[in-house]
Amino acid sequence: MPRLPGSSQRTIRFRLTAALAAALLPVLILGALQSAIAFQREGRGLRQNLGIAAERSAATARARMEGANVLLETLAPAAVGYQCAQRLAQVTTRVPGYLNLIRFDRQGRLVCAAGDVPADPRRAARPWFTQLAAGRDFVVTRDPGSAYAVEPAVLTAARAKGDDGAFDGAFAAVISLSSLQPQLRDPSLPKGAEVGLAEKTGRYITTTDTSAFPTLPANWRAKVEASGTMVWYGKDAKDRPRVYSAAPVVGDEVYVVLSAQSPGLLSWARLNPLTGIVFPLLTFLLALIAVIVAADRVVIHWITYLQRIASLYARGRFSVRPVQAEHMPPEIRELAETLEDMADAIVGRDASLRDNLAQKDALMREIHHRVKNNLQVISSLLNMQQRALSDPAARSAMSDTRQRITALALIYRALYQGPDLKRVDLRPFLEELTAQLVSGELHHGLAVRTELKVDPLVIDPDRLAPLALFAVEAITNAQKHAFVARGGTLTLNFTVRGEEAELEISDDGQVADGALVATGVGRTLMTAFARQLRGRAELTRNAAGGVTARLIFPTPSADGGAIAGGGNQAAA
Repeated sequence: MPRLPGSSQRTIRFRLTAALAAALLPVLILGALQSAIAFQREGRGLRQNLGIAAERSAATARARMEGANVLLETLAPAAVGYQCAQRLAQVTTRVPGYLNLIRFDRQGRLVCAAGDVPADPRRAARPWFTQLAAGRDFVVTRDPGSAYAVEPAVLTAARAKGDDGAFDGAFAAVISLSSLQPQLRDPSLPKGAEVGLAEKTGRYITTTDTSAFPTLPANWRAKVEASGTMVWYGKDAKDRPRVYSAAPVVGDEVYVVLSAQSPGLLSWARLNPLTGIVFPLLTFLLALIAVIVAADRVVIHWITYLQRIASLYARGRFSVRPVQAEHMPPEIRELAETLEDMADAIVGRDASLRDNLAQKDALMREIHHRVKNNLQVISSLLNMQQRALSDPAARSAMSDTRQRITALALIYRALYQGPDLKRVDLRPFLEELTAQLVSGELHHGLAVRTELKVDPLVIDPDRLAPLALFAVEAITNAQKHAFVARGGTLTLNFTVRGEEAELEISDDGQVADGALVATGVGRTLMTAFARQLRGRAELTRNAAGGVTARLIFPTPSADGGAIAGGGNQAAA
């Protein structure tokens, strides 16, 4: 039996599962809401902590640079003089993070330094130097105009004053950016955090893990300047979800960027909040599994078993019995017993129906037999009357009537002798009908040869009668007009072409043209028989000089249709 659309939603398994799911759904929803709230609360806490950590790291870096200012102001008065370079080198060795300490005069020329200083003839015109000359006490710059170190660094410079308080040059410290970068061991940083420094262009200067830092989002500097810090979510180079924060370190030129793992749903940080959803979800799933297993073992298994039994009954195997019914639940066992009682009732009723059908079949065959016998009696009486007549026209009319009755009797004989009382195989019927008509009318001892080619077709008596009578009229006309003088050959072809069938009866006699247009009883009957079959009749001259009678009618496909196969060739 085909499965109806939507039938899967009507099964016992589906309905039990849906009912239990509806009962447990409020608990699951409540747990999910609690977990979502806890997840959002912890996410906000992580964003806040990471933002504070970024601000703290930036403040630490700025404090270091401010400490550099104090150091420069302390060293500035004593930096000029004998062994200036040696004293500055000792300071850079003892204080980590300082790559170089440099003293410039008021024209920007080098006075002394702890290390190598690049030549810069335009130093006095650099913005940071001109700011000091204009009266600013301390300047920090990422772009001093020349490369003062081989690694990323910032230049911090303090204004040097003479005894009269006038501008007397600058004292500069080159600080490594890596020394300004927060340390991962800082307890204020989240677990698993990564640290980096970025320029204002968005390019990373240094990072602890390059893969943990993606491209900075658009307008990130404006957001940092507006609120002092910025926190956002993103994915790193390995497509891992992370949370980021940024804060300025060196004005608007250098920024510290922190990267921390974004807590996932299954992370250990989510263990406590997940208890609100995991336990209800596990309970939900276990209950559904229990219902599905119970439905399969207790109900569906036995219903499937009874379905197999019923399918065997549908194929007529009523001897099969549900022998496993004793293991079924009581309700389903009662259904199995009802099914078994139904099978017994069907067996008894089928036996009674077969007996009644056999009786009716015997009665119908007897009726057809008696009708055939009565028609044969009538044919015999007409034959006796024909022999008593002396008028040739009357004898011919009596012969035509007798042949028509003989064709009808042959139909009833084919019905009661055949395997089916409602249908007749056309091929043997036409062969026997042609043989009877030709053998019964020998003219002056002249032989008539018959050639038959019949495609298989099973037809009902209502259509067979006009078809047979049409053949009787066509063969009778050939005997009267074509075979009187010299005999000849009668050809009968029956062809099935899809939805149309064609009966063609031809002779090779010499027939006058007037016979083709003559209107008589036979011609009228042939037209009437064709109309009864919803077809058409034709009477034409053939290539042999004789006449071809043709009947074309729709194939009775609703009553069995054409049977595939070739024709049958016979000669008598």
